[in-house]
Amino acid sequence: MSLNGFFTNRRGLIGLGAAALIAASAAWAPASAETPTYKVGSTPTGVPFTFLDVKSNKISGVMVDIITAIGEEEGFTPDVKATQWSALIPSLTSDKIDIIAAAMYATEERAKVVDFTDTVYSYGEGLFVSKDDETEYKTPQDLEGKTVGVQVGTAYIEPMKALGIFKEVKIYDSIPDIMRDVQLGRIDAGFGDRPIVAYQLSQGAANVRLVKSYDSTITGDVAMSVKPGNDELRASLNEGLKKIKASGKLDEILTKWGLN
Repeated sequence: MSLNGFFTNRRGLIGLGAAALIAASAAWAPASAETPTYKVGSTPTGVPFTFLDVKSNKISGVMVDIITAIGEEEGFTPDVKATQWSALIPSLTSDKIDIIAAAMYATEERAKVVDFTDTVYSYGEGLFVSKDDETEYKTPQDLEGKTVGVQVGTAYIEPMKALGIFKEVKIYDSIPDIMRDVQLGRIDAGFGDRPIVAYQLSQGAANVRLVKSYDSTITGDVAMSVKPGNDELRASLNEGLKKIKASGKLDEILTKWGLN
């Protein structure tokens, strides 16, 4: 064998050895971490926060957009599960879901059984009047002597009655029913969950206007939640929430749904 042939064969053997070493290293190297998927419980009836979109047959809404945006920031995929309101907390504590993302107030009572994130959105009652009424009301007292409408089952009924300043507080089955009577001049104004009123009006629900100068008197903080002790996931959600607030993405989502 020539000297040149010897070195050629030697280079070939070295090449084969290096290839084998690389293959062995790849076989023993740990697999790259896959993007985690978290099961997210959201209600199908909480327009505009979470609701069933009949066109796509998927849960849509403010909180779905928010958890999706947070997932993009924090490197996880949300798998949104339609979950009835009464089943949200039981589903979380029994590990059927990992996160609750719905229009749920972070109350002291609920905080005994779930761990809430930082506040996502705060809201209370909104005031709406006829478009012909251009008064910039700020408080309920500005409506003294007027007839107002409030939706049955809401937390606004008793406080409004207790003020003792209205000519009458009429109770209605739904916000659209109140809007109809405001539009027709049967009552002077209506109260309802501000984000729901805002969304319905953005969809052309009635010829009335939401009074932007009005300050809610009964408010609550909406937050996401995780199972008690799941500090790592909660920290990730809070970090993602912080990022989308700073980038303006949260405001963009709220504006999309008529909540800003």
